[in-house]
Amino acid sequence: MEFLKLFLRGIALLPALIQGVETLYGAKTGEQKREAAIAIVAAAINVVDAAESKTIVDPAKFTAALGIVVDGVVACLNASIWHVG
Repeated sequence: MEFLKLFLRGIALLPALIQGVETLYGAKTGEQKREAAIAIVAAAINVVDAAESKTIVDPAKFTAALGIVVDGVVACLNASIWHVG
């Protein structure tokens, strides 16, 4: 259950993370920015995972699902007043 709490807190940080990636990788393609955001979130989750001695059972499925979450946050940002630029 603690993993779920940490994961959901991490998801709450996605809009700021995505805006930061957009700023840093502005000239890159959307796919490159997506991969950067996924890599940052996955690394953060892996650090938490290692610190708590837990493992993600299926990393490939987890990363694929994380990509869906990132895509959803990007879609929300692009369709809202949160979108900057």
